[in-house]
Amino acid sequence: QVQLVESGGGLVQAGGSLRLSCAASGRTFSRYSMAWFRRAPGKEREFVAAINWSGSDRTYADSVKGRFTISRDNAKSTVYLQTDNLKPEDTAVYYCASRDNAGIATMIGRYDYWGQGTQVTVSS
Repeated sequence: QVQLVESGGGLVQAGGSLRLSCAASGRTFSRYSMAWFRRAPGKEREFVAAINWSGSDRTYADSVKGRFTISRDNAKSTVYLQTDNLKPEDTAVYYCASRDNAGIATMIGRYDYWGQGTQVTVSS
């Protein structure tokens, strides 16, 4: 019902920044809560950030708190992840996810739709 396409990944040196984008299509975007997850090499997928339907409520994993910012533009059906002060530990495939519910969530199982991911590589 929902298609998600991530973009904006790339190679950046430690301390740099990237803005990831996730474009949604197929259904009304504004009523969905959204999140970013990531999977680093050799590790399980982990929660990064989430945002509720209006953008008024946001939460972050401790590992990225203070460095990453999630936001959304419902008019453009797009959610963003601004990643600042990137560290090599942030290297991962970043996935956008949507939940058929307006409320915020952090668990993988609470999300209904997933994008294919965009690679972020941070060098030292």
